[in-house]
Amino acid sequence: MPLLQFQQRTYDCAPGETVLDCLTREGATVPSSCRSGVCQTCLMRAVDGAAPPASAQNGLKPTLRAQGYFLACMCRPQEAMEITLAGEDVAPRTPAVVVAKERLNGDILRLTLRCFQPFEYQAGQFAHLSRADGLSRSYSLAGLPRPDGVIEFHIRRLPGGAMSAWIHESLRVGDIIDVAGSYGNCFYLPDAPTQGMLLIGTGSGLAPLWGIVSDALKQGHTGPIRLYHGSWKPEGLYLVDALRHLAAEHSNFTYVPCVDNDATADHREGRADLLAHADLPDLKGWRVYLCGHPDMVKSARKRAFLAGASMQEIYADPFVLSAPPAPAAKVA
Repeated sequence: MPLLQFQQRTYDCAPGETVLDCLTREGATVPSSCRSGVCQTCLMRAVDGAAPPASAQNGLKPTLRAQGYFLACMCRPQEAMEITLAGEDVAPRTPAVVVAKERLNGDILRLTLRCFQPFEYQAGQFAHLSRADGLSRSYSLAGLPRPDGVIEFHIRRLPGGAMSAWIHESLRVGDIIDVAGSYGNCFYLPDAPTQGMLLIGTGSGLAPLWGIVSDALKQGHTGPIRLYHGSWKPEGLYLVDALRHLAAEHSNFTYVPCVDNDATADHREGRADLLAHADLPDLKGWRVYLCGHPDMVKSARKRAFLAGASMQEIYADPFVLSAPPAPAAKVA
């Protein structure tokens, strides 16, 4: 019988029995509802051992499947598995040294760290940053993973934000800060290299999109890639020259800087999400990434779905402007 390791206990799974039935039979607490693979309440993750059968991943986003997530009510394991509830497998903290701080615009700085231990992530994911007194917030990882352990964040200073103010004002080059991660399902997969990709971000929501675009181009994506980055004012845009240079190097990549109420030859006037959907009214077959203000993400997700994009192909990573982080949310 396959053995299941769950919450520091081992369970014998009977032949043909689902993970959910096995665990509940033994008294373990696992959230569930429909028990037919529809509601996804019983979402779990295989962290070691055999990969979950494909039938247990039906209906999940490709990025969830790639990370070993599965539906416990549909999973009939054939081999031993170590499993956790979704969001329960919190990564251990690793110390990192501040390598550099560079202002990208009036509100956003680039924070560059070098981790003391290997730090693995997919471009577009996020991590938790914690200071010595325990204050912790989550920020998107920017750019591509590097073999030297160097990681980058674009951190916007928030009014009254304790963590962002400390990072902007008090954190110094050479200081040590703890990093935990990586988290999130908003990243590139090379499973459809000719597929159209639409990326819409506001403010420092550009950070994960910058990484996703870079990763897609590095892996040879040939389909059209269109990035719309929006700001209230021209000064809120950043990485403009770098993105234009990237667009000049890759004919399939288009960068569109957007400013809400200001039109010049350097950028377009209007909200990034509205301009994107006006340019691309038919998104059937496209993959869509949305990062930034929650209201924009909510609106753009609805518009993308109505324009024909499959919900499985819409990846949203909204900023949460409050509260300590949880593995499924990210602070701006």
